[in-house]
Amino acid sequence: MIDTKLVLVVSALIFSIGLYGVLSRRNAIGILMCVELMLNASNLNLVAFARLHPIPLGQTFALFVIALAAAAVVVGLAIVILVYRQLEDVNVDRFNLMKW
Repeated sequence: MIDTKLVLVVSALIFSIGLYGVLSRRNAIGILMCVELMLNASNLNLVAFARLHPIPLGQTFALFVIALAAAAVVVGLAIVILVYRQLEDVNVDRFNLMKW
């Protein structure tokens, strides 16, 4: 059996990689991918903690997070596509379309 502490360490490592990617990337698609990485790390964390208790609440929350993440990615990619059609670039430094 895999130790829960090892799973939590891996989850923290994946979350840290995603956070670094969000803070350092300038490409909108790369930022969205790093946000998904962070959400998957939190899902792994939920499942690891749910393994300690017999109630399957962690797996249920993980399924809800997966569904919400899929919806968020669809909306995010739609916004990125619309911005790309306007600017022909997906660099987040140039995303000032929503300013007054």
